[in-house]
Amino acid sequence: MEVVRSVCPYDCPDACGLLVLVKAGKVVKVQGDPDHTFTRGTLCPKMAHYERTVHSPQRLTTPLRRRGAKGSGSFAPVSWDEAIASITTKWQAIIEQHGPEAILPYSYAGTMGLVQRNAGHPFFYSLGASQLERTICSPAKGCGWSAVMGQTMALHTREIHASDLIILWGLHALATNLHIMHDIRIARKQGARVWLIDTYENPTARAADWLIVVRPGTDGALALGMLHVIARENLADQDFVNRYVQGYEELKATVLPEYTPAAVSRITGLAAADIEELARLYASARAPYIQLGSGLSRYSNGAMTVRAIVCLPAVVGAWAKPGGGLFAGTSTGAAFDTQGVTREDFIKKPARIINMNQLGQVLNETGKPPVMSLYVYHSNPAAIAPDQNQVLAGLAREDLFTVVHERFLTDTANYADIVLPATTSLEHSDIYRSYGHYGVQRARAVIPAVGQAKSNWEVFCLLAAAMGLQQSFFAQSADDLIDSMLARPTAWLAGTPLAALQAGFPVELPLPAGYKTEFKTPSGKIEILNTSQAEPLPRYTKPHGDKAGFWLINAPDPRLLNSSFNEREDLTRNGKMRLKMNPADAGGQGLRDGQLVVAYNERGEVAFTLEVSSAVPAGVVVGEGVWWLQHVPGSRSVNALTSQRLTDQGRGSTFYDVKVNVRAAAVS
Repeated sequence: MEVVRSVCPYDCPDACGLLVLVKAGKVVKVQGDPDHTFTRGTLCPKMAHYERTVHSPQRLTTPLRRRGAKGSGSFAPVSWDEAIASITTKWQAIIEQHGPEAILPYSYAGTMGLVQRNAGHPFFYSLGASQLERTICSPAKGCGWSAVMGQTMALHTREIHASDLIILWGLHALATNLHIMHDIRIARKQGARVWLIDTYENPTARAADWLIVVRPGTDGALALGMLHVIARENLADQDFVNRYVQGYEELKATVLPEYTPAAVSRITGLAAADIEELARLYASARAPYIQLGSGLSRYSNGAMTVRAIVCLPAVVGAWAKPGGGLFAGTSTGAAFDTQGVTREDFIKKPARIINMNQLGQVLNETGKPPVMSLYVYHSNPAAIAPDQNQVLAGLAREDLFTVVHERFLTDTANYADIVLPATTSLEHSDIYRSYGHYGVQRARAVIPAVGQAKSNWEVFCLLAAAMGLQQSFFAQSADDLIDSMLARPTAWLAGTPLAALQAGFPVELPLPAGYKTEFKTPSGKIEILNTSQAEPLPRYTKPHGDKAGFWLINAPDPRLLNSSFNEREDLTRNGKMRLKMNPADAGGQGLRDGQLVVAYNERGEVAFTLEVSSAVPAGVVVGEGVWWLQHVPGSRSVNALTSQRLTDQGRGSTFYDVKVNVRAAAVS
C-alpha cells in the first residue's frame, strides 16, 4: 500500500490536503492530511470517499459519438483519433463559414488547479474563438470588497482564535466552508460568541449562539441600520476612523439618517430592538470578526450589499485589534505567474466576450456570428447555468456542434455530439491555491488514467496539433508548465519553502507584519467614500424580485458541490429535490409535508417534494442543491426558475434574486 499526498480540486474555499491510499494502481481510500494547516486532517463527506467517484462504474472511459436525439444520452464508442478528427473537421468548416468567434468555450471551476482549470485559454486564444466571461460565482462580492478595501490583503483565518465575537454572515459553513469550524471551536473554548445571519435556519445555526434571519436581499440594509445605531450612540472607534478611514462623516451626514432601526425593521423583517442590540454588541466587542459568505452577493444589489457590510469593521476599528476584521476571501492568484499557462500573448486580435450567465440567451439568438459550436469542460451548464429552459433549448439545436469533456454523462453531456472522457484530479498533475486560506500545494498523478481518460491539458494539446497550431508551447506536459512556474517564482511565492512545495507538501504563503492595517487603496485608507464609484457612498438598493409569492433560496446541499457528486448513489439516495416551506404558508396553500408540489414563475416550473419546516420563515421557500435531471421528480431542476439577470457590479449571477409561486402537482 502506498500513501500519496494530493489536493481536493473542487470549487470550495478549503482546498483540503489529501492522503490517498493506493494499491495495485487503484485508489482504495482517501483521508485528510493532518499536516495541512487549515484542514487539519478532516474531510467533508463528499471527499471522504472520493475513491467512489474515481472508480465509479459510471465513469466515461472512451470517447463517444452521438447516435440518438440530442438529450437522449444515446452514444456509440469511437477512438480518440476519430473523435479528434470529427471535432477538427467540424471546427474548420465552422471557421471557414462563420469565423472562429462562432466557437465558444464554456468552463468554470470543476477543477481549481491552475493548469487544468486554465488549460483551454491558450488554445482558444490561438484559435480566435469567442471568450467567456467567467462570472457565475461571486464577482459582485469582490467588487463590494474592493470598493471599500481596494487590494487590501485578506485576514489570516487564525485571527478567529483571538476573536470574542464571530459573525457568519450569509455563510452556511457546514456546507461550504467546513474547516473554518475548527477555528471557530478554538475561539468558542475561549469564550467567543457566534452569530449566524442568514435567510433561514440552516444546519450551521446549530453552531451559533444567535440566529438572525433577514429577508432575502436585505443584508445591506441591516449593516446600514447597525451603522446608524453606532453613529447615533457614538460607539465608533474615533481614533481609528480619524487615522485610517475616509468618508465616515459623509456617511453619517447623508446616508445613515435614512436607516433608523424602525426603517430597517420594515426592510429586513427584524425587530427594531434586535437591530439596536446587534449594533451595540458588535461595537462593544473586543475583537469582532465577520466571515462573509457569497450567497448574499447573488442578488441584483449584491455588490452594494457587500460594500455596506464591509464598512462595519472600519467604523469600530476592528482591523487594529488582534482577532478583529472581516474575511471575504483570499486573493492568492498573485503568488503565481499564471501567464505562462494562460498565454494572453496568443491573442491575435480582440474577440467578443460572452457572459456565462447568459448562455441560454446567446445560444438562442442569431448573433453575428451565431454560436455554432460549444466546447464544455469541467462544467455542466445544462444544470448549473441560470434559466435552464433557455439553456436546454439552445443545446437541443441540431446546428449546434457540442463537445463535452467530462468524467460522467452529465445533463450537458447528454446533449453533446462528441463526449470525451476526462481524468479526475488523482489522474493528472496540477498545482492549487485556495480562496479560503493562504495554503498552496502541488499534486502529481496518483494513479494512471482510468480507461482512455485524458486531462484537459492533454486534450488541448491534441486539438492544437490537429488544428495546425505550431507553437511548441503545446508540446509540453502539465508538469513542465508547473516546473516552469516554480522555477521563476514571484517574490511572494519565493517566501515559501519551495522544496517542500515541489515535493507535494502543503505550504503557506507568508504574510507581512502589519498587513492588517496596510490598506491598499488609492488613498491608503479604508474608503467608505469612494468617488471613483458611480455611487460614492454605500446605500441600500432593493433586489429585483420577480412578481410572485415566495422568495426562492437555492441553498447549498452538503452532499453536493454545485452539480458535482450527483454520480454518487451513497450521497444522493436520500432526500432529493425537496422544497422547504414554512408551516403557516403550507397551510395557507393547502399543502402537506411529503406532497409533490410545483414551484413556478415566468421562466419555468419545477417539481419538488414538499418539506414543511419551521426552519424557513414565512414568505420564503428553500431548495437545496443542484441536481442532475435523472434525480428530479419532474423534468427540470432548480435553475429552470433562475434568471439571466446580472448583478449591480461584476456582471455576476443573481441565483438568489428569484421569486416563485407554489401549487400542488397535478395527480396523474
